[in-house]
Amino acid sequence: MSKTVDTRIQEVTVYDDRALVTRRGIVQLSGNEHELVIAHLPVTLVSESVRVGGTGSAVQLLGVRTERIYTTEAIAHRVSELNQSISSVEDEKRLIQDELTLLNLQRNFIKSLNTQYLERLARFPNPEQMNLEEIRKLLDFVGQQYGEFSLAIAGREKQQQKLDQQLQALHQQLQQISIPHPQESFNIIISLEASEAGEFKLEASYIVNEASWKPLYDLRFSTTSQIINISYLAEVKQSTGEDWLDVALTLSTAKPGLGSLPPKLTPWYVDIQQPNYSLQRRMRSRAEPSSMQEEMAGMPFAGMTPALEEKAIWSAEGEQLKARIATAEVHKQGGVVTFAVSSGGNIESDGTPHKTTIFNDDYPYQAEYISMPRLVSMAYLQTTITNPLTGVTLLPGNANIFRDYTFVGTTELENIAPGQEFKVNLGIDEGLKIERDLVERQVDKKLIGNNRRTTYAYRLVITNLSDRMAVLTLTEQLPVSRNELVKVRLSRSNPQIQMGDLGLLEWSLTLEPNSAQELYYQFTVEQPPDLTVFGLDI
Repeated sequence: MSKTVDTRIQEVTVYDDRALVTRRGIVQLSGNEHELVIAHLPVTLVSESVRVGGTGSAVQLLGVRTERIYTTEAIAHRVSELNQSISSVEDEKRLIQDELTLLNLQRNFIKSLNTQYLERLARFPNPEQMNLEEIRKLLDFVGQQYGEFSLAIAGREKQQQKLDQQLQALHQQLQQISIPHPQESFNIIISLEASEAGEFKLEASYIVNEASWKPLYDLRFSTTSQIINISYLAEVKQSTGEDWLDVALTLSTAKPGLGSLPPKLTPWYVDIQQPNYSLQRRMRSRAEPSSMQEEMAGMPFAGMTPALEEKAIWSAEGEQLKARIATAEVHKQGGVVTFAVSSGGNIESDGTPHKTTIFNDDYPYQAEYISMPRLVSMAYLQTTITNPLTGVTLLPGNANIFRDYTFVGTTELENIAPGQEFKVNLGIDEGLKIERDLVERQVDKKLIGNNRRTTYAYRLVITNLSDRMAVLTLTEQLPVSRNELVKVRLSRSNPQIQMGDLGLLEWSLTLEPNSAQELYYQFTVEQPPDLTVFGLDI
């Protein structure tokens, strides 16, 4: 004798590419049952992952198996609903079309009335007898009426467009379900022995695919304090085939998809490469990258992409942050961290992302600026934060950056363990103004040691526009020669500095509030007069 058990999803643990679902239900046994059935489970269920258990008097579980079920969906009721919806929308569309016809007649009447009156005025024998006030009133009336009818017509036409879209969607749905589709599902069948009647509490768990979660971060810092707020969020989505409604939701950092065995190494062979002359010719024929490509490749923090249109949205949300934010309870076991979401879970099986907060905390930070004026005449704000030893592991993920509740850009966080320091790029800060000017470009008329010498000089002025002290690392760049006949030398610098690798000049500056500092450097390029030097695009 078989008996179907009515179960409900109670707990869900979500991993990065799957989920563990736990169902529970209570069944009254008569003592004659040999099988219990949990029916209509989704096809994303992994059969070999099914586990069952339970509590009850005089019940022995003998085994469990899964059975794939194929059924044809009954569509008559759904077809009737769609046809009724189509009829209703078509009736509404006809009503709006009648209103449009009437409004167009009224607007055309006003237009013809205006035309006829103007023609009558043109034939008036004595212009002095015209009543200008009455003419003005008539024109105002005509203009007002014409505008009102035009607005009403535009509104009806928009309604008509929306109804056309609804009709198209309804017809598509009707066409899709008109062909019967076989529906697949799983049944879990539990074999048991029950020696007497009584209540049995059944629990079943299984793995489902098409479920995942990933971390997201909000970094909020204030220009008036040395505190940065980090919100650790989780984005959960699932298309498993069953809704998770009012479940105990847990997020896990475990990686069950990687397996439990370490990978095996295969032989790593090396060999000599045979010359490929056609490939060499093609490589030599390729053009050098454009200066724009080189400049974009050297742009600092290319991932910082501001989205100004979102400012108002996030500003409004920022005002709501004063309310208490529900966070998750963190558990650690070895290298695995789990987050028990305190707000519970209501996640439908539609693939829609659902966000929940894992934790929200403030961290002290010291901001510093970096700038590369040769590429961008702006300063980028950067900070170093320490994840406390008592903190949780921050998984790799995207982070939104907000300055005083204004969205300024995005960055990415790497895997950050408790106790680890990490740098965060906070985007462009207009509190520093940087001006860079070429103040000298002079070619010596006389040859020096059979070489032509050209002198270049730059002046930079950095202004701190804020009321706080600013620490800035500023990097400039001299050209680097690839030919021994062409020599580049740093001749002067103020403040004095040594040229680093690849022609880099790096100053560490401390700018007082509302102050300015000037930098100057000069370099020379020497080459034989009969050589033409490429790359000095200054």
